[in-house]
Amino acid sequence: MSTTSLLPGPDGQMRCRWCASAPEFLAYHDQEWGFPVKDDRRLFEKISLEAFQSGLSWRTILAKRENFRAAFHQFDFHRIARYTERDVQRLLADAGIVRHRGKIEAVIHNARCAVEMEAAEGSLATFFWRHEPDAAEHGLPQTASTSPTSIALSRTLKQRGWKFVGPTTVFAFMQAMGLINDHASGCISRQAVERARKVFARP
Repeated sequence: MSTTSLLPGPDGQMRCRWCASAPEFLAYHDQEWGFPVKDDRRLFEKISLEAFQSGLSWRTILAKRENFRAAFHQFDFHRIARYTERDVQRLLADAGIVRHRGKIEAVIHNARCAVEMEAAEGSLATFFWRHEPDAAEHGLPQTASTSPTSIALSRTLKQRGWKFVGPTTVFAFMQAMGLINDHASGCISRQAVERARKVFARP
């Protein structure tokens, strides 16, 4: 990874260049992106927000994230799985989120799939971390938008009935939730994420 993928932050430390493209990206980059997650609700939130991002920018979704959390009951997938058409109409009327019927209905549908997955696997984390790729699969950071693992995981999710989980969406999910460390070489957060991954207790 060349230094063109890096940019000094406000403190002079080098970071992934993308985190300078919007003010809200800095904290997200430093505190969240790439750090391993095994909380089921956070995993479901992230894959849901990635579905909403389809065709849009992550900045749009991140700016509305708190609105999404409020609208979807903090992404409690057990509660979302019980949503009815009345909830769909409520969400379509909520100007604080992305009002796309297909994506809203997909999140509700995926919540029901998540409940089934939890019953079968014990937790969403158990399922997703079983698909952590080998280090040898992952090449230079931030040079790909899919991978053999994201393609396979996307296929498995679709077989289980999930929607809006294409290989690119799944790869972005894997980047964000720490299944891979895709911070640029030389980025201050790359070593922090690697340390977190080393002590992370896989479910």
